[in-house]
Amino acid sequence: MQIRPATAAERSAMQIRPATAADADAIAAIWNPIIRDTVITFWPTERSQADIAAMIAERRRDGFAFLVAIDGARVTGFASTSQFRGGAGYARTLEHTVHVAEGQRGKGTGRALMAAVQAHASAAGARVLIGAITAGNRASVQFHAQLGFAEWGRIPAAGWKFGRFHDLVLMGKDLGENGAPVP
Repeated sequence: MQIRPATAAERSAMQIRPATAADADAIAAIWNPIIRDTVITFWPTERSQADIAAMIAERRRDGFAFLVAIDGARVTGFASTSQFRGGAGYARTLEHTVHVAEGQRGKGTGRALMAAVQAHASAAGARVLIGAITAGNRASVQFHAQLGFAEWGRIPAAGWKFGRFHDLVLMGKDLGENGAPVP
């Protein structure tokens, strides 16, 4: 898959903003088909509006990003961060999630969301940003590579979905030392 830069018209029409509970239904409409129909995520059950609203509130309360891409009045994608692993030693290492609505992929939405997530992570003092990607999701692996992420590890048979095991690729990017305090 070749990722092209967003055109000027696409960039001007798209906005990235913090998600709110009011966005939960639109986020579910993007996320649940991915959960239900693909191995892009190993999460086994669809997420309810209440689950998503709680996640948005929790991530924002804890100083992490939960962002949506808006085109007009429509949510076309979302991205979030959370701490990679528990404990103070990992406070500057974040894992991200990014999903774009069907029909919106390849239009710069994912790239814009990732730029905003990376800026948020850097401003919060994060050093490392990690994506955990199903190995068979070649489009996401290529997308991350084009954004400067490198494969830092592969865990065989890490996920189970649809009656079989799937490998997990860890792709990371060093954001550098910026000295900002971590929330």
